[in-house]
Amino acid sequence: MATDKELSDFLESVERRAYKQAVYAVRKDESALDIVQDAMIKLAEKYGDKPAAELPMLFQRILQTTILDYFRREKVRNTWVSLFSGMGPSGDEHEDFDLLETYAAEQGSAAAESSADQLERDQVLAIIDAEVQKLPARQREAFLMRYWQDMDVAETALAMGCSEGSVKTHCSRATHALAETLKAKGITL
Repeated sequence: MATDKELSDFLESVERRAYKQAVYAVRKDESALDIVQDAMIKLAEKYGDKPAAELPMLFQRILQTTILDYFRREKVRNTWVSLFSGMGPSGDEHEDFDLLETYAAEQGSAAAESSADQLERDQVLAIIDAEVQKLPARQREAFLMRYWQDMDVAETALAMGCSEGSVKTHCSRATHALAETLKAKGITL
């Protein structure tokens, strides 16, 4: 059973990493903060009585589910906006009215991106994902823990059951292999 202090310390230790993960997923700072806060509250309310060793995996699962819920809500919200976009003021002077045009897209959000930019970003991310999947298992594991989950070398070594030197070697090989493959495909980051 995790004590209140252990739960509090755990949440404090993962808040920045969870925020980065949520921002990367949803591309909105405010929404990412809400997602992380919701995930932390759910963990505390429903799983606060679990052993401290189980908290990292439970929190990661809750965070991913909360991110998926966000996208589901956005999809429903966007569907309603699309459905009502043809309904505007009646009359001849408002014939060209479009509700979507009145919706001001937030700068830097996916809605503010052009379709071409979204497509290009999605294609690049798909290529990167495919190349990461082609890495040897240990390199992929070390790379994802270090750079996706923002774990430090010691945490990664502990999770992988190997030395810190091995983690550094796996990460170095993975980043070099990815850089070469992506450069050959014309992608520079």
